[in-house]
Amino acid sequence: MPGRPEPDGSPRYWAWLYSPPRLRTVLESLFALEAQIGAALDRNLDHQVAHLRLEWWRQECARYAEGAPVHPVMRTLLGACECAPAPRTDSAAGASRLRARPDPAGLVDTAAWDLAAATFATGTELASYCDRWASAVTEMAAWSAAALEPSAPEPDSARDRAARFGRSVGGPIREIELLTMLDADARRGRLRLPLDELERAGVDPSALSPPPWPSALCRLLRERHRAARAALELSLAALPADHQPALRGLIVWAAVAHRRSLWADRALPRPPRVRSASRWTEVGLGWRAARRADRRAFHL
Repeated sequence: MPGRPEPDGSPRYWAWLYSPPRLRTVLESLFALEAQIGAALDRNLDHQVAHLRLEWWRQECARYAEGAPVHPVMRTLLGACECAPAPRTDSAAGASRLRARPDPAGLVDTAAWDLAAATFATGTELASYCDRWASAVTEMAAWSAAALEPSAPEPDSARDRAARFGRSVGGPIREIELLTMLDADARRGRLRLPLDELERAGVDPSALSPPPWPSALCRLLRERHRAARAALELSLAALPADHQPALRGLIVWAAVAHRRSLWADRALPRPPRVRSASRWTEVGLGWRAARRADRRAFHL
């Protein structure tokens, strides 16, 4: 399967493993697409060639929006998501539906940001980056998983509610990923904390690598982790119970990310290291979260 995550116990693997068939198919396509676009960030690739690749993917996303992609992964994603463009209309309702349709262009935008090794000047910029990723991955996955939910009395509104959940839960999931890879990204020249917050904390950006990190940076990281976990908790609490079975893979992803954030918090002043015992804990965590979601009774 083209986008199946490696069975390495990563949060994405648990999300894929515990997803119902429809959501699993969409996640496979999205993970494959993310890998294809992310290949432009290879250090051994000429910078100009990398920009050309990203520009090609940007054009491919435009073709996807028109229902005519050419890359096999994008064509598979189009079929999995059933995202053929709605008939164009001058009505406000029709225009609203067209604007609300998720698309994968956010993966190109975030890859371009990473290729430039751009820094986040403020927390707002960091939130926008994570939200853009969420619009392309978790929002699209949630929207498509709800699209054929037979029990939904109003398919459009059910899709919209699912998409809002996917986007709201995806932002903090992505930020937790960035926080847990902080030292590795710093070695690649990517600063994953807002400059204004580092300045207020009195932390020099060079302190991000190598660990152990200074106490001021640890306090800032704990604040970021707490904020991301609180956002996950709010998103999961707001998800209607009837949506839980169809979206259980995303629920598992959020639950494992929440646990990873706690581990990272406790591991300070060093980055977290996921050991075998931790993975076995996540096996149980993912299984319980999936069971509860199937029963429409999930909660953190």
